[in-house]
Amino acid sequence: MRRTAALALSLFALVACGTPAEDQPAGPADDLPSTSAIVEAVTKDDALAATLPPAVAEAGKLRVGSNIQNPPNNFYAADGKTAVGSEVDLAKAIGAKLGLTVEHQDMAFSSLITSLQAGRIDVTMAAMNDTAERQQAIDFVDYFTSGITIMVQKGNPSGIKGPDDLCGKAVAVNLGSSQETYAKQFQCLSGDPISVTATDSDTQNQNQLRTGRVAAILNDLPTAVYVAKTAGDGEFFEVVELAPINGGPYGIGVNKSTPELTAAIQKALQALVDDGTYGKILDAWDVSQGAVTKVTVNGQ
Repeated sequence: MRRTAALALSLFALVACGTPAEDQPAGPADDLPSTSAIVEAVTKDDALAATLPPAVAEAGKLRVGSNIQNPPNNFYAADGKTAVGSEVDLAKAIGAKLGLTVEHQDMAFSSLITSLQAGRIDVTMAAMNDTAERQQAIDFVDYFTSGITIMVQKGNPSGIKGPDDLCGKAVAVNLGSSQETYAKQFQCLSGDPISVTATDSDTQNQNQLRTGRVAAILNDLPTAVYVAKTAGDGEFFEVVELAPINGGPYGIGVNKSTPELTAAIQKALQALVDDGTYGKILDAWDVSQGAVTKVTVNGQ
């Protein structure tokens, strides 16, 4: 795992919101995996590009909506402006295969689907779980497999070993996420229910956990593992050892009104899986445990 990417993200976010930067350790800003050569090696598939919706083909770009604060999937480099991460690289590779440049738009996770439906973006790519409920609103090209995990303070002072131990405790989640739904619907057999704090900021959630305002954070496996290994040089947090909860696919969200775009992205990504580009990107970001071999649409 690369350590300073998440630290640079946290440092930038804390400075931006007025929290003392000295609370976070600083480090060199160049410790990111070198993936540019992998992405730049992708060549355009003219046949696939010809199947794009006219509006996208004419624009020559793919507008990707994301919540860029979710390492190692998508986050800002030390300059606070350049989007990096495994999903960012996959999006660029898909764009290259289709002859498109990729334009990332940073927005609240809870607004991604409505922004897609309104046509402000062409796709979403933000570690969003492909669920039956969300499929009623948009379509998904599934590209990764993950699940919910529990992150706690280093040393696990609350003694949390599984979901039942969250009952009666405060837990932080991302607003509009599958983790929020899970925590709010969890049935506690004894004691008080889980007290859920939902925000649009991973950094805010981490600060709440560090200061003890919450006992745990529910997040996706790749993010939790990455943050636990990087924040404070691995001294702030740890991940509870248990199988991922409600494991399922991440999906690239596409408007139901553009099935041609869905098909083009699915075929482009499958080509990247088949030629090894996809695997190289995931390996570089140490998230190959979630790799897929078949790219599906809405889990089919």
